[in-house]
Amino acid sequence: MPIVPDMVGIVSADLPRSVRFYRLVGLDFPDPEGEDYVEVKTPNGYRISLNAVELDKKLTPGWVAPRGQRLSLAFLCDSPKHVDKTYAAIVAAGFEGVKEPWDAFWGQRYALVADPDGAHVSLFAPLK
Repeated sequence: MPIVPDMVGIVSADLPRSVRFYRLVGLDFPDPEGEDYVEVKTPNGYRISLNAVELDKKLTPGWVAPRGQRLSLAFLCDSPKHVDKTYAAIVAAGFEGVKEPWDAFWGQRYALVADPDGAHVSLFAPLK
């Protein structure tokens, strides 16, 4: 069997806050309930996990805090209006809006938000 992408793991300093954020973009994470790891499987079969910093430090020799934007997640929304509504809900919930929704030259309604640890998350939908 070939190697295939299966999961994205996101390191989180505050797991309950990260769960609240990612639920706003449609990921139905379970409550962490004192655990340092939660996982969800998307409708298209991809797994995404939230991993507490403490867990990541245990698993990674020589762990150092990440810096910069080395990875971003992008979420396909149902429509341009869905991009706008999701962006507004995230900002209203107290999370950071990085760039308000705009009509991108490549034919998508696009917006950027930041998760609780500063990772950029794209929201987009085709303009057609």
